[in-house]
Amino acid sequence: MSAVLFSTWKDEFIDNRGKPSEEWSASAFNLPADYTADTRSKAFIGWDGVAIFEEGIDAIRLACEYAAQYQVYSEACGRCAPGRWGGRILYDLLDKIARGEGSYADIEHLKEVSETMMLTSKCEIGRTVPKPILDLMEHYKEQFDSAIVNQTPSKHYNEEIHYIAKVTAPCTDACPAHVDIPAYIEGVRDMVFTESLAATRQTMPLAHTCGRVCPHPCEDACRRTNLDEPISIMELKRMGADYETDHQLPWQHPAPPKPLKNDGKKVAIVGAGPAGLTAAYYLALEGIKVDIFEELPVLGGEVAVGVPEYRMPIDKYNKDIELVTSMEAVDVYTNHRVDSKRLEELDAEYDATLLAFGARLSKKVYAENERTDMKGYWGAIGMLDKVNLWTKYGIGSPASNELKDKVVVCVGGGFTSMDVVRCSIREGAKKVIMIYRRDEKTIISNTTYEEYHEAVEEGVEFIFHSAVEKIIDEENQLTKLIVNRFELVPDPKGGRAQLVKIEDGDLEIECDYLIPAVSQAADLQLMPKEWNVELTSWNTLLTNGKDYMTNRPGLFAAGDCEYGPMTIVNAVGQAKRAASVISRYIYEGKVSLTDDEIMEDHLGKIKVYDKKEKVTGWMPGIPRIVSEKLGVEERSTNNLEVNLGFTGEEAIAEAERCMRCYYISMVAV
Repeated sequence: MSAVLFSTWKDEFIDNRGKPSEEWSASAFNLPADYTADTRSKAFIGWDGVAIFEEGIDAIRLACEYAAQYQVYSEACGRCAPGRWGGRILYDLLDKIARGEGSYADIEHLKEVSETMMLTSKCEIGRTVPKPILDLMEHYKEQFDSAIVNQTPSKHYNEEIHYIAKVTAPCTDACPAHVDIPAYIEGVRDMVFTESLAATRQTMPLAHTCGRVCPHPCEDACRRTNLDEPISIMELKRMGADYETDHQLPWQHPAPPKPLKNDGKKVAIVGAGPAGLTAAYYLALEGIKVDIFEELPVLGGEVAVGVPEYRMPIDKYNKDIELVTSMEAVDVYTNHRVDSKRLEELDAEYDATLLAFGARLSKKVYAENERTDMKGYWGAIGMLDKVNLWTKYGIGSPASNELKDKVVVCVGGGFTSMDVVRCSIREGAKKVIMIYRRDEKTIISNTTYEEYHEAVEEGVEFIFHSAVEKIIDEENQLTKLIVNRFELVPDPKGGRAQLVKIEDGDLEIECDYLIPAVSQAADLQLMPKEWNVELTSWNTLLTNGKDYMTNRPGLFAAGDCEYGPMTIVNAVGQAKRAASVISRYIYEGKVSLTDDEIMEDHLGKIKVYDKKEKVTGWMPGIPRIVSEKLGVEERSTNNLEVNLGFTGEEAIAEAERCMRCYYISMVAV
């Protein structure tokens, strides 16, 4: 709910002009009435209308500045005349009226051009720019009339007003790393893969990785879904990265890295997983010295030792890692455990410290007789470490020594549990079962349809609406599980359905291994107690979720240790923001966000994607292209990559399905 003077946002019409503030109607949307905590917005204008927050707004200047953004950002692709020329005409006519030289013929021309753009532009930015301009022309008509009749400039035409604009897209807004998705898809479509990769790396350095193991929330917000099927956004991301690797090109940075600064400023990062690597990359691009400290003998964090080779080939991930470690400003120290004493030393030695270590403590299932020292009880993190250190690095010994011909039961319903059961198949287990408290639909939403479908194909048995009640052992050797079964009972009052235990519905499952993969926790023993760093109720490091600094000045946190177990793309998004804040903090001594970051947060509240929108003007029925996968028999006994990705022709065809749904938003402050 937002207090607004006037609004046409998403066809909501509110007009509080002339009313006392206590009688104002409120908007149903989270519009940015306050740009920051201490800065009030004057107006917000965007693809779906306009919102005015105070009397005295110059509607003509607002419309003119908004039209100007179409030129500033140059997002029109130039493939249609309305998009190429329409925005320029809008700006020229509005500026003519704003400076006191307009006529009513210009008003008619504005309406004509606007309607043409909205009907015939091939991209969303051309279709939507005229909408709020027409709203202002209609509902603030008296200002336009005055400027035309009196031939005088609009009231704020010659005044300094701060206008802050941002281009977004529904997919970009839904991406935790805010990747410019239409831009990298356009690079694939035009077969300029280097530009595609450079667009990705503006906010996502791990292009190989997130082109393979991202849960792609962007695809849930793809406007193509409202027409037929979403674009295969994730798989198109890997095209640029694979092109760079396959052709042994120089690193395709979003901008040339700045030379290493010799000003003595430096940042310590604890953890070399996705969050640590991302923060190091963007700090190094600015020429800021970074030292990364990693406890494991290898780099990459849980993606390296937790995500299996068949999903994320280590040679591809190592390319993402090398992108970071090859930079002049970055030094890495492996086998370097940071305890509380060492953290105190880093805090004293460095200008800022980013905690980016993972959540590597497996949580229990809280069953009767659950003991971590029981033979056959194996935490998911330990099990996946064993598998991946051997498979990827030749460290240790094969997990098949333990799992071959055994019955394995995993408890969980997320990516980690999927990795456990699918690795168990590959390590030769005789039977693999996953027990999950919820249903098939939920496990798919927790992971992806592809991940679940491939696990079923490989022979994993899923038992839904179930939970382990008791673990039975003989002389400390796990032998059997007592499993409760539940049914989903609707709430007669219309609330959320509840799981109710089925009486006499218990199962007995004889097994050799129970592998809990319900969740993980961060090991916070490295935090000096005297620092009194605040924690969340989930026992993670507390930040405000915007600038990622803890309550201790100069100590930042991002990734699993800040939020709990999260996806790679979420960790990247947090770390990118943290690096941006740190780059200013070490010089200014205070935390601050850029206008672009502030606008990201506002747009996240507004929600860019509208799943109820009826998309028109595009030919429906173009099927989504599905990349080739290894057959079950080809993949279930080895660690070959399952998803083979698109061919060049397939990638171009899929990229051509993108509707290029850019939107412009702007705040006047």
